Amino acid sequence: MLDTLPLLLNSDFPKISRRKLETLQVNLGYKCNQSCKHCHVNAGPNRTEQMSLETIQQVLQTLKTFNIKTLDITGGAPELNEHFKFLVEQASIMGVHIIDRCNLTILNEAGHENLARFLASHKVEIVASLPCYLEENVDAQRGDGVYQKSITGLQKLNDLGYGKKNTGLTLNLMFNPAGPNLPPPQAALEEDYRKILFESHGIEFNHLFSLVNMPIKRFGSTLLSHKQFDDYMALLKASHQNTNLDTVMCCNLISIDWQGHIYDCDFNQMLDLPMKLNGYQTPHLRDLINHDLNNNPIVVADHCYGCTAGQGSSCGGALS
Repeated sequence: MLDTLPLLLNSDFPKISRRKLETLQVNLGYKCNQSCKHCHVNAGPNRTEQMSLETIQQVLQTLKTFNIKTLDITGGAPELNEHFKFLVEQASIMGVHIIDRCNLTILNEAGHENLARFLASHKVEIVASLPCYLEENVDAQRGDGVYQKSITGLQKLNDLGYGKKNTGLTLNLMFNPAGPNLPPPQAALEEDYRKILFESHGIEFNHLFSLVNMPIKRFGSTLLSHKQFDDYMALLKASHQNTNLDTVMCCNLISIDWQGHIYDCDFNQMLDLPMKLNGYQTPHLRDLINHDLNNNPIVVADHCYGCTAGQGSSCGGALS
């Protein structure tokens, strides 16, 4: 796999700093039942990295110590971690708002048939990846048959009340382009998704988030092999909006890898660019005690233009 990191480090991206810590984003491991072309994690069925119970206990302690109100769980397919349900149960007892980054197809995998009901019972917000409302586009990006399995997963969630009014069960969808392009305007795209998915499959959801493909890992390697990397980076830089700097996710979120190491965001985690913390080369959750992260400098490189291009991009969708 071709590595884009050396091409990203000599960067003129603006300096930014942290504000109040509000969200702990935790990667439970890189194992996944899918191998998507755009995946910036390089997740797949053959990955073995999985967060241990000891590290999950440290995650829970961090939530308590810093009074963090949102736990954002990701992977891979985070539900494949054997301690996933324990983490959800314990965070739920603490009154933490929990987000599960779900690929939808996991809901129908053997041994996970009751997963959707478990998530509903703990009122877990689901952010589900569905990169298009057209079957051929989804299958081209994520694998044959993934679209139909995703639709089945969405219908299962709808049957439990997800995506419907006054249920308290939030279902958001995540869109990303198939190639080296910026997403179209999020609001208009959301209306297209809403209309087509309901008319074709009776599916309802709360919101659509659009995500820019990051020029790293699997997608970055594809850009290099197709000789599209330079053009894509030029597009991201030309589309940079300074106003998006005020709302990028790294200002109030930290990302934790499967071993408990700390990064400013999920993308820095995948590039092995750890957070700057005085006295620590690769800081760990246990090193956070007695540290105030307010105004801490955020590690940046050229891939950060992916978050500030156009309407902006974050794990919560467009920024503007």
